[in-house]
Amino acid sequence: METAVTTIASIKVQDFDDHEVNLLEKYKGKPLLIIIYNNQCLGCTGRAIPLAYEYQQEYPNLQVVGIHSIFNKKPVTEEDIKSIFTTKELPFPIYLDQNHQIYDQFESEGTPQWLLITAEGNMYRSIFGSQLGAQNRLMYALDELCAV
Repeated sequence: METAVTTIASIKVQDFDDHEVNLLEKYKGKPLLIIIYNNQCLGCTGRAIPLAYEYQQEYPNLQVVGIHSIFNKKPVTEEDIKSIFTTKELPFPIYLDQNHQIYDQFESEGTPQWLLITAEGNMYRSIFGSQLGAQNRLMYALDELCAV
């Protein structure tokens, strides 16, 4: 069975200085594991972020990127994002999704939503959740993606 390839035109987010960043341009040529999350989501901060950090260590050719989706009008600062980390340093690059546009673009089911994107900019897999079943699906998908 052949699966359709979905090429992604762009993933435009904001950095902490309110500059637009196209993640596909910035990390061109590397497979991406993107975690769409929110600091208020306990599954995100307690399970998914640590798991994403582990994957960044385990797969050296993989670029892990966090996208904090904003669901209200309250501004989010770099300090707000760093407040969930004990070291007050980001474990991997994190960007802001103003007005949850990226969340909507990828029809996220909730947070965390994992996006696996090939080095060529094609959607490889989208996985929702941080519990054991989602972790297993994510691990198998990463093994496949990074073996290519």
